Amino acid sequence: MQCTVIDCPDPLALANFYAAVLGWEVEADEADPSWVWLNAPGKSQRLAFQGVQGEYHPPRWPEPAHPQQFHLDFDVDDVERAQREVIALGATFLHDSGGKTSGFRVFSDPAGHPFCLCYGQQG
Repeated sequence: MQCTVIDCPDPLALANFYAAVLGWEVEADEADPSWVWLNAPGKSQRLAFQGVQGEYHPPRWPEPAHPQQFHLDFDVDDVERAQREVIALGATFLHDSGGKTSGFRVFSDPAGHPFCLCYGQQG
């Protein structure tokens, strides 16, 4: 698994909050404030914070009208094979970023939660 992504209105502010809670390090790109990483020491684990476009509706757990908001990203070596496998398991294809050598494909799991198959991004 690559990371857990948390949607929020201000990625840097939320990353800084969790950095203080966990003692992890914030990695932000000033050119793209819509995405911020939070790295464990040695980058053995990390979270990502993604800015929501438009009006943000925070979760109100456990109220189903405002459910928890996150998705999982998985690194894959062969995105075509991985796509066939997740669809066979019950996933539904939602979106392709359209990248030739790197990008992501979005699916929903059988319960409707989104997740991404990421390819060409492993570093």
